[in-house]
Amino acid sequence: MILQQTSLIFLCLSARIVADRWRLLIRAQFGVLTLCFDRQLLFRLAEVALNTEKMSVFPRISLKPDVTEYLRSIFLNKEVLAAVGHQEADHRFQKLLTCLSHPPSYTCVRASTHLAPLEEVRHRLREELKKQMCGPSAEEFQILSHPQVSDVLLLPVDGPRAVTQLSSEVVVGAQCGSAVLRGAHVFAPGIVASPKYMKVGDRVSVFSDLEGRCTRGATSFQGNKVFVGNGVAEMGRSSIFCTDEPVRGVGVRMVEPLYRSPSFDGVLPSLAFLQNLPSVVVGHVLGPQPGERILDMCAAPGGKTCHIAALMGDQGEVVALDRIRNKIDRIRQNAQMLHLQSIKAYCFNSTQAASTDPAQETEGPPFPPESFDRVLLDAPCSGLGQRPNMANTWSLKEICSYPPLQRKLFQAAVHLLKKGGVLVYSTCTVTLAENEEQVAWALDTFPCLTLQPQDPHIGSEGMLGAGLSAEQLRLLQRFSPELSWDQTETTTPLPCRADGDTIGFFIAKFLKN
Repeated sequence: MILQQTSLIFLCLSARIVADRWRLLIRAQFGVLTLCFDRQLLFRLAEVALNTEKMSVFPRISLKPDVTEYLRSIFLNKEVLAAVGHQEADHRFQKLLTCLSHPPSYTCVRASTHLAPLEEVRHRLREELKKQMCGPSAEEFQILSHPQVSDVLLLPVDGPRAVTQLSSEVVVGAQCGSAVLRGAHVFAPGIVASPKYMKVGDRVSVFSDLEGRCTRGATSFQGNKVFVGNGVAEMGRSSIFCTDEPVRGVGVRMVEPLYRSPSFDGVLPSLAFLQNLPSVVVGHVLGPQPGERILDMCAAPGGKTCHIAALMGDQGEVVALDRIRNKIDRIRQNAQMLHLQSIKAYCFNSTQAASTDPAQETEGPPFPPESFDRVLLDAPCSGLGQRPNMANTWSLKEICSYPPLQRKLFQAAVHLLKKGGVLVYSTCTVTLAENEEQVAWALDTFPCLTLQPQDPHIGSEGMLGAGLSAEQLRLLQRFSPELSWDQTETTTPLPCRADGDTIGFFIAKFLKN
């Protein structure tokens, strides 16, 4: 028995224990615990230790081993280790891997305040969403304004909830599974497997295929999957898999999601726009003014483009570029839906958007140098800050392929920006090479650029590791959900935790002197 108790003590020593909803954090070190524990307490500690990180419903994000080591080298770089020590740096890295696989604790909605006051949007949104709910929860449902971002509404997410799995299983792709965790129903194109005789009205459990290994049309799947909730089939199996026409529409309507948040399908499309909080912050940091000419270099699907136009009061010109034609159609659709007339969208490669002919006067791209008052470069990136994301199958080569493209785009942005103009660079990833190292390169390559304060600045400062000064890091804005992952307890008021419980994101603001 002593040997058994000793083994259990050593098990407790290495555990990071989160106790029920209070998340009581117990950090045990060798030499602190002794054999004086009574047996009941000892076995209770061991039981909790075996279920470490109780707040984590899903496993940590699944990455290729060399990608994991690459990220580890970033978060445990020499500058970080010198500042916080190895234990804290590794602790933050482990929390990052965990929180990336989980959704934020709220839904962020950007209100179209160019069309209606925020309070009117909030009231109308509440009335629409109450129709989705029944019972006491409809009256208790909250829609909160953000204390520092004037056009943002925050809706709490209820989860993780206790949901019993059913015997009938539907398997969806990882992207579809992530959308379900953010409040979506299961659309038919996302379904990869269903019961052999599934018919309309059947109750099914929905699982997300983490590694993309389920064969489309399968009747069952035993691979790496996670449960995301229960729903009711809106389509039979034959309608999903046995048709020559492209399948469309809701395949499974979620009735018991693991994380419950409102569905915005068809809800106030011109007044309530779903957008991650950092993505809304970008538009405010850019600071567009009425009458200006502004370029959004990588604009699809158009959320930031439309926000810029709205902040200008639809007065001026917003040029949106993207190299994929059907994405341009999406930008135009969003602009029309939000009643914005100042947006001009073009299908064009933004690396070539700066003309070598200063006298060129064509309306569309390429444009003469110094054509724009402000430029937003929301650059293509590895996307490693997106949440929830339970699996990423990209190779290290693919992840490291973005910095050269980002620099080509940045060079074009600087050439197209007027003297005295503002350039905002942003990504939705967590690597140094795509964020702080790009800032260091830009400041070295373009002496005309200086970093500027950001308003609002609700994220953290920049990350150590790129050789930037403390003052330069303070001017950057990095949204780092791992820094507050232990503190996003749902008893904390939502506006107080929203700024830390976001996707991973990065913003830098430059002035061209």
